[in-house]
Amino acid sequence: MELPKVNYRGRVREVEVERGGRKLAVGGESCYPFYTFEGAMPHPVRFALEVQDQAPDDWPEWLKRAWGGVLDNPAAWASKAAEYGADLISLHLASTDPNGADRGVDDVLPIVEAVLEAVDLPLIVWGTTAEDKDRLVLKAVAERFEGQGLILGPVAEGNYKQLAASALGFGHLIAATSPIDVNLAKQLNILIENLGMKPERMLIDPTTGALGYGLEYTYSVMERIRMAALTQEDEKLQLPLICNVGGEVWKSKEARLTAEEAPALGDPEARGVMMEATTALSVMLAGADIVILNHPRALDLARWAATALRPEA
Repeated sequence: MELPKVNYRGRVREVEVERGGRKLAVGGESCYPFYTFEGAMPHPVRFALEVQDQAPDDWPEWLKRAWGGVLDNPAAWASKAAEYGADLISLHLASTDPNGADRGVDDVLPIVEAVLEAVDLPLIVWGTTAEDKDRLVLKAVAERFEGQGLILGPVAEGNYKQLAASALGFGHLIAATSPIDVNLAKQLNILIENLGMKPERMLIDPTTGALGYGLEYTYSVMERIRMAALTQEDEKLQLPLICNVGGEVWKSKEARLTAEEAPALGDPEARGVMMEATTALSVMLAGADIVILNHPRALDLARWAATALRPEA
């Protein structure tokens, strides 16, 4: 039997992250996710492990145990993530949250520097979604680490002017974040491009919902973004997708309930890992090019699934 094939005229742009002469490319697809019998999927899905700039006090014990005592040392944490096989490190500046420790720029710049010195992997520097504080902190990070090719995010409607300008001026990339809406994603991309940012330096962060917590909305929006890129040749949506999965999954109730609190749900660590891996698989099938995870076992499972879906790679 000969499978029917569709040739798409559109193509996702290829975005290249370079650090220290080491290059990592994402995007470039000319077919739907893993439909390699119809077109090209030139690069594998890339996986990042999250590192925080402070020891997380809201993680369940079984997630903390997976990291073997490095959670109070971001540089050691990043090194451990590299050992676990991460393609990128995602440094979450959680301590800068105005509703938390509210640490300032001078407190976190040395942490970013220590992580950069500890690993030679590409680095995502992620704020807290508090747009005013992210504007201040990420702008300083962009300037201090000029030429390091960081991916800065989330870059949102309220701070894109300053952050896109900083990324453009100091040689970084951005993750343009919109709240699970195709039109808002497109609008933000247009606004950022109007500032002079090249699409080859941009990623779309559609905002990720965890399994059971809005994942179907995320999937639908990602699917429509990829359809617009390939079938409608919408240049403003022909960008790779980045999904922050881990942070969403592990703040859900089901990932945090103990065996005593929910005996019918089985082993809590296995449950959380499977929730994270399942969410990762779902966004990969919707077109994710970069997936950020928290648990090393979820990374192993997600990478196994991505490899199984592309046996020819």
